[in-house]
Amino acid sequence: MTTIDPNARAETGRRIAAEIGIALSGEPETPVQAALRDFVCAEVWSRPGLDRRARYIISITGAANAAGSDHLLESFLRGALEQGALTLLELREIALHLTGYAGFSQALRLDAAISRVADAMGLPPARCRPLRAEACSVEEREQQGVRRISEVMVNQSQPMATPFMEAGIHGYVFSEIWTRPELDQRSRRWVTLTAAADTQAPRAVRSHAYSALASGDVTADELFEFVLHYAVHGGHTRGSTMEALAFEMSATVEQGEPFPAV
Repeated sequence: MTTIDPNARAETGRRIAAEIGIALSGEPETPVQAALRDFVCAEVWSRPGLDRRARYIISITGAANAAGSDHLLESFLRGALEQGALTLLELREIALHLTGYAGFSQALRLDAAISRVADAMGLPPARCRPLRAEACSVEEREQQGVRRISEVMVNQSQPMATPFMEAGIHGYVFSEIWTRPELDQRSRRWVTLTAAADTQAPRAVRSHAYSALASGDVTADELFEFVLHYAVHGGHTRGSTMEALAFEMSATVEQGEPFPAV
């Protein structure tokens, strides 16, 4: 039986908070502040099931999607930069990726927070590569998206052609976001899974959880660790929904079954 020593727990929380960029001033003045130190920092961030780069991406995406958490969001951004877990270029790319999954309103909020942190740290601007450097036809762009979606969304058939699928999904999300080398595919999975979990839309969560597992980008153990970390920002009610779907998709992949059609 493991004993929880409140003093040791608090000390661990203070240490990890300092490491990841969360400023704690003295003793907590409220229960929420105490829980941030003793549970979020001491018990969640200390777990070995996910690397800190992944935890930063999940935390940044989750905080960007949560109204009124600019201070916490900026703490994670600064911590990720100071610890070398993410570069400024990668953070800009996370904001771009978020446009496809949480919308431009949330992505612009994150982009503005990145700018504030970068300016405060005196960082030079990250180079801004255009979405598409060379001219191409609309048809060529869509076909590139079709090819990329077949790589990313493993063993999943795509619905009939609609303006949303042609211009939004094939033409933009998979042709102009998922093809960019500025952020690796595993990192893009964490952004997408966090945004999908926020929607609580079962098909979206199943689809991206299945592909993350079937591609080998994420292990089943990491997916379940993701659920715990995600619940810090999305809440345990949303986390319970995510966990049920994670169990379903991990079993499907483990049994070698294709993505369910319904």
